[in-house]
Order: sequence, then structure tokens, then C-alpha cells
Amino acid sequence: MLNGSRIFLEAIRKYCATHGIQIEFRSAGWLAVMRRGAKQHLAFGYDLGLNSSVAHRIANDKAATAEVLQACGIACVPHAVFFNPQMNEVMRPQASWKAMIALLRENPSGVVVKPNEGTSGNSVFKVSTEPELELAAHRIFSSNPSLAISPWLDIQDEVRVVLMDHRPLVVYSKSRPAIVGDGVRSVLELALADTPSESRSTVFNDMIDDLDSATLNSIPPRGERRVLGWRHNLDKGAQPVLLGEGKIRDDCAELAAQAANAIGIRFSSIDVVKVNGAWKILEINSGVMMEALGRLHPELVYAAYGAALDKVFE
Repeated sequence: MLNGSRIFLEAIRKYCATHGIQIEFRSAGWLAVMRRGAKQHLAFGYDLGLNSSVAHRIANDKAATAEVLQACGIACVPHAVFFNPQMNEVMRPQASWKAMIALLRENPSGVVVKPNEGTSGNSVFKVSTEPELELAAHRIFSSNPSLAISPWLDIQDEVRVVLMDHRPLVVYSKSRPAIVGDGVRSVLELALADTPSESRSTVFNDMIDDLDSATLNSIPPRGERRVLGWRHNLDKGAQPVLLGEGKIRDDCAELAAQAANAIGIRFSSIDVVKVNGAWKILEINSGVMMEALGRLHPELVYAAYGAALDKVFE
């Protein structure tokens, strides 16, 4: 996606045009400078500047977020942080490898290893053996100062809640790429036929990582639905599905509001996952990205960013 085509930028443009606000984009579109009278406000990346620096830093740190939520008694997916050995020069060295192995042994179903800071599902690995753990840690530490390890969970559903001052603006689930068997074609053939050409490279790369050759070449019975991977990331092929009024939406919005209150964040998108029938917080995002949703429901995205910008200029 070209930076200038982000719906985030278009939402800011539309808002400023209808509210008499001057706007200038700098730093290749990553920095927005908004002025109305004597008031100037900056937005950077996907951050509208409503959150405190502490709330932003905690939300951007998966392990710190989990620590705060656990201390507040809020159900969440635990994340343990491990620092790059190169950090030993500026902080006390850790016996990281032994602790990583211990976590792996405590979770026989496997663990998920990912950068402790970051979004979009990049460099996220499902690990079940020590060699896989070593490779994942090496890859992440090659470009990140820390990593986080969480237990691998059989996530039944994942819901994203966009909040402004604890009020839900948008609530939607993330539907993973899937195929439905016809009793004739293999999983790979069905995926090739059903996946739009613009999404194939993303979906196929993750599918090959997540599914073995026997699964890819198997022929599902007619009518049987099979997901093509375990990730719910929108940048990895999952699709946003709006949730209407009801218990699921209410429960997820309430839990997300509790999490936002715990770290003191105002504008955020919070991922809530269902595991064994119970909802838990997976992570909190200080930068609110709605590009995938914007391709399907642009007016809803404009309204959400508009509600946040109302708070900026109120």
C-alpha cells in the first residue's frame, strides 16, 4: 500500500476539510500537521496523539501490557519478555535461554514467539521444539531488541474493539482464510481457486508455514470447512466482519474498556480472543489501524477517526 493511499490520511483530510482546519503532510505522509487558529496538533503514523506517552509505551509492549492487566485481575494472554543478548551491555544479563526452554516445556501444545513490540503479525512463530525456538529467537533478535513468548492457544474467535474514552466505536471479528471442501479438490487447489490474486502471496506464505504437505494435499469432504492457518492478522489474509448488537459485542467491548482503563489509554484498538469459551485480552494497540476495514466500510472508519479528532479539537 502506498503511504499516501492510507484511509487514515484520507480520514484526516476529510475531517479537516469539513471543520476549517489547515493540514499539511510531511515525512512522506507519516506526519500530519493540523492547525486551527492558534492551536496546532500533530499526528504520526497511526497515532492521533490522544494517548499519554506512558499509555502508548505500555500498549506497544506486549509483556508490559500483560503485566498490568494481570495485576488488575483482567483476563489476558500472558506474555513473558526476553531481551536481546546485545542489551547485556546496558542492563543486567538474563539467563534467557534456560527460561525460554522452561516455558516451552511448561506448554506441551507449544508457544508463540514474536517481537515484544510491533504489529501486523510480522515475525510471529508457532514453536513446539527447541530447534524451532532457537531459530525463532535468532530471527527476531536479528532486528528487535526484545521478544515475547506466550502459550499457544486454540483461539476460537478474535474480536477487535476500537475505543474512544472507553466507548466502543467499531467492533468486528477477524475471519481467518478458509476453504470449503468439494470432495474432489485438495486443500491447496481449493485455496488457489478461492483466494483473490492480490492476497495469494500473503495467504499462501502463511499457509505453507502452518500446514504440512499431507494436509495441503488432502481432499476435504464436501461441505467441510477448513481454516488455512492459525493467525487472525488482517495483514495476513483475515477479513473483518462487523458485529451487530448482542452478547458477544457487549462482552468484548466491556472487557476491552476494562483493559483500556487499566493502562490509562484513551484511543486504541484492543484485540480480544475466545479460548475454551472465555474471552481474554490478547493485546492493546495505541496506533489505531483500520485499513482492512476501510476497504469494506470506509464511512464507518471515517466516523471512528472523526470521533477521535472531535476530542482533539473540542
